[in-house]
Amino acid sequence: MKYIYTLVFILLYSTLLAQDTYLQCGKLIDTKTGKVLTEKTIIVSGNKITKIENGYITGEKKDITIDLKNKTVIPGLIDMHVHLEGETNPKAYLQKYTDNEADIAYNSVTFATKTLMAGFTTVRDLGGSGVNISLKKAVQNGKIEGPRIFTAGKSLATTGGHADPTNGNKRSLIGNPGPKDGVINSVEDAKKAVRQRYKNGADLIKITATGGVLSVAKSSSNPQFTVEEIKAICETAKDYGFHVAAHAHGDEGMQRAILGGVKTIEHGTLMSEKTMDLMKQHDAYLVPTITAGKEVTEKATIDGYYPAIIVPKALEIGPKIQNTFKKAYDRGVSIAFGTDAGVFKHGQNGKEFGYMVEAGMPAMAALQSATTTNAKILNMQDQLGQIAPGFFADIIAVNEDPTQKINTMENVVFVMKDGKIYKN
Repeated sequence: MKYIYTLVFILLYSTLLAQDTYLQCGKLIDTKTGKVLTEKTIIVSGNKITKIENGYITGEKKDITIDLKNKTVIPGLIDMHVHLEGETNPKAYLQKYTDNEADIAYNSVTFATKTLMAGFTTVRDLGGSGVNISLKKAVQNGKIEGPRIFTAGKSLATTGGHADPTNGNKRSLIGNPGPKDGVINSVEDAKKAVRQRYKNGADLIKITATGGVLSVAKSSSNPQFTVEEIKAICETAKDYGFHVAAHAHGDEGMQRAILGGVKTIEHGTLMSEKTMDLMKQHDAYLVPTITAGKEVTEKATIDGYYPAIIVPKALEIGPKIQNTFKKAYDRGVSIAFGTDAGVFKHGQNGKEFGYMVEAGMPAMAALQSATTTNAKILNMQDQLGQIAPGFFADIIAVNEDPTQKINTMENVVFVMKDGKIYKN
């Protein structure tokens, strides 16, 4: 019996010592209802939100009280398209041959931290060498500071396709990469490649359904998978609880991807109205990545920044992304927030909000695309994307009301992830 009394005493004592955090919020963005609330206090216990109270409440002496009365508080943001292993620079194409996995890993730690400090508490990493899987685990285990990561590991391509890792190599280095390396050329290859990603520790699948801008290959938009291959990828992915994201600039490749079962279309640059309607029919989302389009257009004008084969593609595709986003949004296509960070400097992800609003999307809708919408795609709608009891305590703050001044999203001044304060 004395052991029971001792256990009860320990539990009661632990409860008394438990430290909660009280966030006194001048304004609070309710992403579920699309309303801006005022004078609220968020109470956080451990890594969860426990209560939202009216007015400003101060915790007990053992608790932490944070004054955010002159700030606007928002759920932690979710970026559905980042590449945490690298970052644009004039030597990026040479680094493919000079950097070891350890070099990539050390760089990725810095990029992950910058992303978190910019208010993005969750990201979807859409393709790297596989270091991104180790990065995810390091964040999960508390070894480094970074956002919660859902990663595709290595993107899937066809031979010579946008994510073929040997594009641009001299012939003696090209070899014949296969499903293990993320290169497929048949339905059977497709199934094997998905299963290999599962074995490697990925959370989802990314395919390159068309040519791309930054690969050392001629086309930016030709279709690069058959519908049958995409169906095999999506059906196999479903068996493992994965959804599929498809990089796509060209219209035909987009249509094949949607018919094949992908959940998100990344970029969508040359999308026709027919494809937009197809996306609506199949409940697919557009991830616009406008910031990346702006960046590649600018960098393509700098002599020697990109290999020569990339420049005309960047000048053709980059300027069109924002206008396509506007057309798709106006036509009723579902929009998921994503930036393609890594194509531009990590930590500047918040610029995307300004470009979305500039193109005609209401600020609140843009904020919801980076919170509730993305949480739903990740099947985390009951844990992420809202400030509500029972949700993870992923909470950020900015100086001004973003529904009135959207560019304030580029300057996040408070970051909490999983109940831990990283920036204040």
